[in-house]
Amino acid sequence: MSEPDVPLRTTVRHPVRQRLRGWLPSAFAGIAAVILGLGVSELIAALVAPAASPVLVVGSLMIDAAPGWAKETAIALFGTGDKAALLTGLGIVLAVVAGAAGVLERWKSPLGRVVIGAAGVFGVGAAITRNGSAAFDIVPAAAATVVALITLGVLLRAMDEPIRPRPINPASLRATGGRQPNSLELARVEEARKRENARLTRRRFVGLTSGAVALGALTVVGGYALQAGARAATAARNALKLPAPAVKAAAIPAGAELGISGMPALVVSNTDFYRIDTALQIPQLDPTQWRLKITGMVANPISITFAELLALPLEESYTTLMCVSNEVGGNLIGNARWLGYPIRHLLERAQPKAGADMVFSRSSDGFTASTPLRVLQEDDRNAILAVGMNGEPLPPEHGYPVRMVVPGLYGYVSATKWVVELQVTTFSAHSAYWTQRGWSARGPVKVESEINVPQQGTTVKAGTVVVAGIAWHQHTGIQKVEVQVDDQSWMEAELAPAISVDTWMQWKYAWSARAGQHTLRVRATSVDGEVQTSAVTDTVPNGATGYHEVQVQVG
Repeated sequence: MSEPDVPLRTTVRHPVRQRLRGWLPSAFAGIAAVILGLGVSELIAALVAPAASPVLVVGSLMIDAAPGWAKETAIALFGTGDKAALLTGLGIVLAVVAGAAGVLERWKSPLGRVVIGAAGVFGVGAAITRNGSAAFDIVPAAAATVVALITLGVLLRAMDEPIRPRPINPASLRATGGRQPNSLELARVEEARKRENARLTRRRFVGLTSGAVALGALTVVGGYALQAGARAATAARNALKLPAPAVKAAAIPAGAELGISGMPALVVSNTDFYRIDTALQIPQLDPTQWRLKITGMVANPISITFAELLALPLEESYTTLMCVSNEVGGNLIGNARWLGYPIRHLLERAQPKAGADMVFSRSSDGFTASTPLRVLQEDDRNAILAVGMNGEPLPPEHGYPVRMVVPGLYGYVSATKWVVELQVTTFSAHSAYWTQRGWSARGPVKVESEINVPQQGTTVKAGTVVVAGIAWHQHTGIQKVEVQVDDQSWMEAELAPAISVDTWMQWKYAWSARAGQHTLRVRATSVDGEVQTSAVTDTVPNGATGYHEVQVQVG
């Protein structure tokens, strides 16, 4: 006799209670997603933008935006622990926002993703608006946002998509006597399997969530470890007081800056100064451990510490630097006031041997440059080991604690940042980083000029129009700048006084503009009579040439 079919006892779950019960894991999913995103961002920040950690830039923004009374209250309550309190509070706020995003996303997608996206936009804004920000600074916050969005979707799908139960095989349920299972037995087995699969689904969700939290914590620790050197170097730089120069820079002549809107500043600020180098991560050097060695073909090898370098009679000078990759009319050029010690004096102490013709400089990150030895030995050239830039210690991105500055040569053969060694050798014995990649070995700067006002494609009114720009031929100087309108005769421009032969100079020309489309060209002539060439060449192998020209519409 078969057993009677008895209805299964079922549990009626209230839909609101079920939803409330799902909010907690949803919140955990949001928090785990944000932790993983922030962890990845800390690791990326350590690699490409040490100063752009999303948590730190947002915290800094909050400090800057806080009213005075709020800052005073925080100091009164927490004393020197006010920054730690701020970070703790910021962490709590992030956890609340992340949890809310998880709940919102499961309740009504895409509200949760919108919350995380908005937080990411805020982080990117905090990164790019901070003082001294660079293009790469948006990467950590952007990466945190993308990773958090993807992770949240994965975790919520794992929570809401149960593991499919395996189909029941009635034959496997037959009793010993061969009896077929009745409907009650099949229903009980089906219910048991559903419970088991629900348990497995929860276990999968918990495993993925825990994994995201663990991976996020691991990447935070990794990023923090990588940035420890950056924090130490930054603290040392902030505490550094540069010594007064034994030789001050020449005063800027009156009228050297024309004050024309659209022109580059005569002296470019540290934050606006162009940066070109091979460092994926900015080297973070401890100045107490920094040491420069002069080796190779010398009678007296030298090793000097940072403290010893600062104790020497430092000299101040204005020097314009430019990159060999600068296109005609490009902006990879800048002028600054540098503080440093003449390299020629150290070379005198090292006593280069006969036959040496090159100094092979090495950066802490492995970059190398080939500089003609005679250039570094010239008495009238301010080739220095620079420690200061525009009255401040070198910024990390510009070579802190020490870099080379050599007038008259493109940066790729002279302006080694984070320099740690000068090897006196020969061009035949060594080939530097960019020389191995097809660039010339010596890289002297050419006679160049460019038009900065008016800019390409602009429209100006008929009448007198100011045409202005810059010109340079380092360590020689400029004696004349000429402007050509269309194919008419060259007309001489008015020159502003230069700071020195090692810097760029500004110029202007009063153009009687008539209606129509016109092409403006410029050329310079150096003090030694060399006229800027019209031949158009690429930047490889030793710098671009040709006249800079702009097209303007006169209305």
